[in-house]
Amino acid sequence: MMVLYSGTTCPFSHRCRFVLFEKGMDFEIRDVDLYNKPEDIEVMNPYGQVPILVERDLILYESNIINEYIDERFPHPQLMPGDPVDRSRVRLFLLNFEKELFLHVSTLENRVSRTNEKTLEKARGNIRDRLTQMAPVFLKNKYILGDGFSMLDVALAPLLWRLDYYGIDLSKNAAPLLKYAERIFSRPAYIEALTPSEKVMRK
Repeated sequence: MMVLYSGTTCPFSHRCRFVLFEKGMDFEIRDVDLYNKPEDIEVMNPYGQVPILVERDLILYESNIINEYIDERFPHPQLMPGDPVDRSRVRLFLLNFEKELFLHVSTLENRVSRTNEKTLEKARGNIRDRLTQMAPVFLKNKYILGDGFSMLDVALAPLLWRLDYYGIDLSKNAAPLLKYAERIFSRPAYIEALTPSEKVMRK
């Protein structure tokens, strides 16, 4: 059985929980205290971070790598495109999300930078600007790639859930993005994947 070591408030762990519940398969989630991590976390991941997926002799870390493995191992419902060209484009999108959005999420999550309001405000501004740029896509698209729910929606969802928690206010121009977010949040797998700590992040 797959075991996911997951932080109860970690947006990256949130992605992996979401995919596991979308697949509707047997797995175990082991909650990790992010401020008092057990020693075996460092052994399994040299960077000392969660999420970590363990299946028999296989140990994986980094949420996008874990999720792509789960998608290939349990192909229904398929979250990565079947076509190699489209799959490569999705991987590029995922990389862009990490560099343009989740780099700043890491700043907002980092205990050290939380004391520096200037740094936090800059991170919030970068996220706000990038999400506002994305919003027009959802005037015509149900999901990022069109009508089909995909790994891109999985990757973005934990950030959208935490906007209030991070103190990020989006303008009216971002209304289509917020409607899209509600579509994601209403998915049964999304609701199942939320931890009690995450449920209280949104008003």
